[in-house]
Amino acid sequence: MFTGIVEETGEIVARERTDDGLRLRIGADEVATGLEHGQSISVSGVCLTVERFEEGAWFEVFLATETVDRTYLGELAEEDTVNLERAMPADGRFDGHVVQGHVDAVATVSNIESVDEDWFFEFELPAGYGRYVVEKGSITLDGISLTVADLDADDGRVTVAIIPTTYELTTLSEKEPGDPVHLEVDVLAKYVERLLEARFE
Repeated sequence: MFTGIVEETGEIVARERTDDGLRLRIGADEVATGLEHGQSISVSGVCLTVERFEEGAWFEVFLATETVDRTYLGELAEEDTVNLERAMPADGRFDGHVVQGHVDAVATVSNIESVDEDWFFEFELPAGYGRYVVEKGSITLDGISLTVADLDADDGRVTVAIIPTTYELTTLSEKEPGDPVHLEVDVLAKYVERLLEARFE
């Protein structure tokens, strides 16, 4: 489990296509320190497993074909950056919200506006996902735990306010309208939906 609090951005330093998927080597400092084989890391919101690593320098992850198909990680090139977060320790501080690292879909940046020192990002959600989002609720975009500032459920558009720290420490500073982002809706909303469906079956 993750919290959506990005620790640092990493850089794609190598990529290798295989018959079964894609292997990525990601350069990192803090996140690549104290790693263990089999550890989970959120890579721009996608939960992946560490296969190899060099202490304090890089780690490698493998993306199965299904993961490549459901995310945009397969489109990344060397020198592209990604948001990184290690799994939350049992005694860790819970600063964001419950993030599984299970990408629901790929959303799109539709508008970016700078207001004083803050930024407002608008995202277009794929059809059917607006029902899982509520104003002032939580949403995960590219592995970042964010609060919904405004919602147009009919058009499937969500706006979030980004403070300077989040803008500078994540890949949001590199995003432009039309760029993809990984979407994970609040898992609590999906549980509520399933419970209601079971009740009225």
